[in-house]
Amino acid sequence: MARTGRIALLLGLLAIAAAYLVAERVFERIPHIEDEMAFVWQAQVYARGQLTVASPAHPKNLMTPFVVDYHGQRFAKYPPGWPVVLAFGYLLGARAWVNPLLAGLAVWLTCRLGQKVFTPAVGLLAAFLTLISPFFLMLSGSLLSHTWSLVLSLTLTLAWLDTFVYERRVPRWLTALVAGLTLGLLALTRPLTTLGVALPFFIHGLILLRRGGWDVRRLVFFVSAVSLLVSAIFLLWQYALTGESLTNPYTLWWSYDKVGFGPTFGRQDGGHNPFWGWISLKKAITTGWKDFFGWGNFSWLFLPFGLWAVRFNRPAWLVGSVFVSLAGAYLLYWTSSTTFGPRYYFEGFFSLTLLSAAGCLWLAGWSKTRGWRNIRFLIATGLLAFLAGYNLFAYLPTRLAGMRGLYGVERADLLPFFSEEAKALTPAIVVVHIQDTWTDYGALLDLQDSWLTSPFIFALGQSAATSAALRADYPDRRLIHYYPDEPYTFYENRGR
Repeated sequence: MARTGRIALLLGLLAIAAAYLVAERVFERIPHIEDEMAFVWQAQVYARGQLTVASPAHPKNLMTPFVVDYHGQRFAKYPPGWPVVLAFGYLLGARAWVNPLLAGLAVWLTCRLGQKVFTPAVGLLAAFLTLISPFFLMLSGSLLSHTWSLVLSLTLTLAWLDTFVYERRVPRWLTALVAGLTLGLLALTRPLTTLGVALPFFIHGLILLRRGGWDVRRLVFFVSAVSLLVSAIFLLWQYALTGESLTNPYTLWWSYDKVGFGPTFGRQDGGHNPFWGWISLKKAITTGWKDFFGWGNFSWLFLPFGLWAVRFNRPAWLVGSVFVSLAGAYLLYWTSSTTFGPRYYFEGFFSLTLLSAAGCLWLAGWSKTRGWRNIRFLIATGLLAFLAGYNLFAYLPTRLAGMRGLYGVERADLLPFFSEEAKALTPAIVVVHIQDTWTDYGALLDLQDSWLTSPFIFALGQSAATSAALRADYPDRRLIHYYPDEPYTFYENRGR
């Protein structure tokens, strides 16, 4: 057990290093997609102890993706859970380290969960599979919320099992408190994900209420009460932003951006329905298998053996059902996302790693007699070594290289504004003339603070009327026109 703990700690440290390398070398420690840009904006505001800032005079010209202007206030549409965590990174000057540190914790927790539900060997192998997963490394190197949510999901699972299934060294009220807190925090981070992750535990809780004694029932009610109290902050947060506790900020950006079925949900003709939900699920899984373990379309290879290996292990059923439940929950959402792999299902990834590890070790004859095990062990070990090698030396480098400069966003886009010529123009408002896509503008927003007080602030709109309005709004700033296809050239009039 002590050796397992040391190896698990080593794998966690390697995960921190690997995720930070991805953040540094692939994503260059800057946001690339709209979600990340909104999280960065939101984290800056929260780091100063605010929920909103005053909207600028011409908000459409000073747009930040997924940041809403409503009743004179500006705020991001996303729930507060992850931006609060990211805000600590800002306060410490270590924004790019937040997700890598969480990645290390997630790998260690995966090992602990595997050790508890299966065997130490399963835990270590699952942690290793997590560590080398392209899916895991891409998200852990980004500025997205999923790695934090994965840590919460793993902690919830461990705390629930310690409360209701296994013998424990700490009081059950304490593990129940941890389960309730993590479930509530997950709801403050990714509400629909919470529905998917919580469903297996909800069903188990109903069984416990029916079959358990009063001590068990009290603990079930305690977990529920704590999680509901923490989750209620979500309604208070919506009220603080919009004046209405039931107004979803998502719908203030896109009115159709809601969870459910019907003509007002989603962008499909006639609205979102179970058919389109199935199409989204199919698309996410068929494209996502490659990213799960980097084994091409064979990332599912050990899962059938894992399901067979755990057929008598009821806690393993609970753990293994989280991914399926999560995938089912996202049938309710009108779109899927595959740029970073099927990231909407990431918080249930431990279901796949643990079942795959259990299947691989069952195939190796880990629990059989020594003579029979030797033959199977060589075959299974050789197969796993080949697949892991293919991922590490073929698939993973290619996949990560393809993510560099995602949507045309690179740190090189920012460098012209660090030149001496650019610094001499500050404070400035820079009108960006989009040449290719909106990321010509979005790539520069990392140089701008949320209050529009930074040396450079960036604007959209190429008309003379827009320029006149911006000059009037910011009389103490120079108005500069910038064309991204002419870096290091700054025009104080529209011509070029």
